[in-house]
Amino acid sequence: MTTTTVGIATTPLPELAAALRGDLIVPGDPGYEQARAVYNAMIGKYPAAIARCRDSADVIACVRFARAHGAEIAVRGGGHSAAGFGVADDALVIDLSLLRSTTVDPHNHTVRADAGCTWADVDHATVAFGMATPSGFLASTGVAGLALGGGIGYLSRRFGLTVDNLLSADVVLADGTFVTASENSHSDLFWALRGGGGNFGIVTSFTFRCHDIGEGGTIIGGPVLYDLADTAEVMRWYRELLPSLPEELSGWIALLTIPPAAPFPAALWGRKACGIVWCYTGPHDRADEILEPVKTHGSPLLVGLQPMPFDVLQSAFDPLYPAGLQWYWRADFFNEISDTAIDVHTKYGAQLPTGHSTMHMYPIDGAASRVPADATAFAYREGGWAGIIAGVDPDPANAGLISEWVKDYWQDLHPTSAGGAYINFMMNEGQDRIKASYLGNYDRLTRIKHRYDPGNTFHINQNILPAGETRPSESATDVPDWSGPVVVDEHTDAEERVLSDERRTGVRIAPS
Repeated sequence: MTTTTVGIATTPLPELAAALRGDLIVPGDPGYEQARAVYNAMIGKYPAAIARCRDSADVIACVRFARAHGAEIAVRGGGHSAAGFGVADDALVIDLSLLRSTTVDPHNHTVRADAGCTWADVDHATVAFGMATPSGFLASTGVAGLALGGGIGYLSRRFGLTVDNLLSADVVLADGTFVTASENSHSDLFWALRGGGGNFGIVTSFTFRCHDIGEGGTIIGGPVLYDLADTAEVMRWYRELLPSLPEELSGWIALLTIPPAAPFPAALWGRKACGIVWCYTGPHDRADEILEPVKTHGSPLLVGLQPMPFDVLQSAFDPLYPAGLQWYWRADFFNEISDTAIDVHTKYGAQLPTGHSTMHMYPIDGAASRVPADATAFAYREGGWAGIIAGVDPDPANAGLISEWVKDYWQDLHPTSAGGAYINFMMNEGQDRIKASYLGNYDRLTRIKHRYDPGNTFHINQNILPAGETRPSESATDVPDWSGPVVVDEHTDAEERVLSDERRTGVRIAPS
């Protein structure tokens, strides 16, 4: 695939602006700095234009314009992408954040959500009816990015992943046409959308299956925190206990620093700890029996389990992690929490570099593991956990500190992993890591990519190459070695030289 196209800076942007109901923002406009910012402040990209779309017609207009003029496209939903794929230098950003409507059908237990929605929008709509659909762990996360990558969350043990509850999706394809994908229409595309990320088109709305949870949407949840010195013992107990628990109860385990804020007792503020955040969605008259072992094990510093609306638990950590922090992520899937892995966790938990930095392991078992590995693009279905190591801090001066801790931790832990990682938690780590994250589903994904996007129009993502296209192999060590107050550079040295030539000449050199 070798093409030469004219850079967007030379395109007739007023023509696009006139075609949109939404706004077209370019450098120098009021609001440009805010519009280009994403959740991870370590990402600093300068798009040539940002289209704030108001409907699917605007998205179609943007895709057709980019196709006609050879412009790069980046697609932004909630902006939470670990690698910052929602923006790109010199690109046309198709910003979906104004597409925020939701429609609940309580009789059929479904919710339709536009692609600019966050999970806070969806939870607000569904919990009022005592229902929810599986999502993630932060309410500020965008629906589109999380859903297209898989969707691991509090409800996954009982109801599966987000992709297991996707019923249909409205999609703008690379040629500017509009289709609805479901089991009965464009079924191959529908299969690929369920875990394959944004590679196949721009989804403008989703329809999800919902489930009754708790009692009228009220669940019992919250953290149980242990002294950091108890980490090894707690992890061994947790790995044995979790698979035996009723699927109405799920819990993810973390190494963290106790936040200096209510409702945590002041005596615990700033203390390093091992914690498990539990969520029970079953009948409340059985709660005492089911929760007894997780309340009474060991010598917890805090038992914070209490009844609450599901959306309260879903949004509990949003105030602690607002947009604009520095983030460096690394991730892996794990089939087990081995003794060797526990030794690594114990070592690096003691070295948590900042108050926001953390390690999480989210279970993928129960209903999520009963779905065949080839039923959706999301392939890791044999039980286990999705792990993430996140270096986080508000101060750009600490970017090097947090990234070095993450890299060292990941290098020591990775040999105990299943190989691939949850793509929603990955930085820009190369084709080998992407292939490993899809296992035997990758080849089918490349064929579907070739059918729906043969020119790889949608490539600013965890990119699946169209069948027949090759790219030099990359490895995780190709991730830039960041230190100091710098912004993320998501390109290899060779790619950066090409980009420099493109910016100088105004001519885009596509991969060959």
